[in-house]
Amino acid sequence: MKFSSTLLEEAVNAFSKLPGVGRKSALRMVLHLIKDQTQKSEKIIQSLLELNDKLKTCKKCFNYSDEEVCNICIDQHRLKNVLCIVESIRDVMAIEETQQYSGRYHVLGGVISPLEGVGPDDLNIDQLCQRIDEENIEEIIMAVSPSIEGETTIFYISKKLENKNVNISMIARGVSFGGDLEYADELTLGRSIQSRTPYVQT
Repeated sequence: MKFSSTLLEEAVNAFSKLPGVGRKSALRMVLHLIKDQTQKSEKIIQSLLELNDKLKTCKKCFNYSDEEVCNICIDQHRLKNVLCIVESIRDVMAIEETQQYSGRYHVLGGVISPLEGVGPDDLNIDQLCQRIDEENIEEIIMAVSPSIEGETTIFYISKKLENKNVNISMIARGVSFGGDLEYADELTLGRSIQSRTPYVQT
């Protein structure tokens, strides 16, 4: 792909670094923004600057938030004694779309993966144990993607919680093994939450 403008090429290179965006798609986006007369590019730039400057991580659940504590954590209508454990913020959004869960969340920030250099200390597991003690949590739902790494993470957490008075359940396996939670359809994911089963160590 040859460019007559270095500025254009640099913009395309920047856009193409986004997940799922190839150079041709990046070129279409850049050309669209150049031709656009509604100040769309300025609005995008402003939004990104505000994200960079103002977006926070909830100090309780590690979800993204505008404040120190996110809207889900402060919502008094949600169940206080149930925590849904997820890998990422995208999983929170996926489960919220189902409208089948009314508790709160705890975002691990990934799964244990020795091959990728991710260990338990790299995740928000110690903070989870602290929350269970401080918030009198009675049940945690393991909504971690069904994969080898996910199963390893679930097993590790369950061992950490052996001496705590908390029930551990797992989402039902309507979600295929090896699949990512965020790509499951809303109906399947919603039924998986509703049909969760007790976790039994093997």
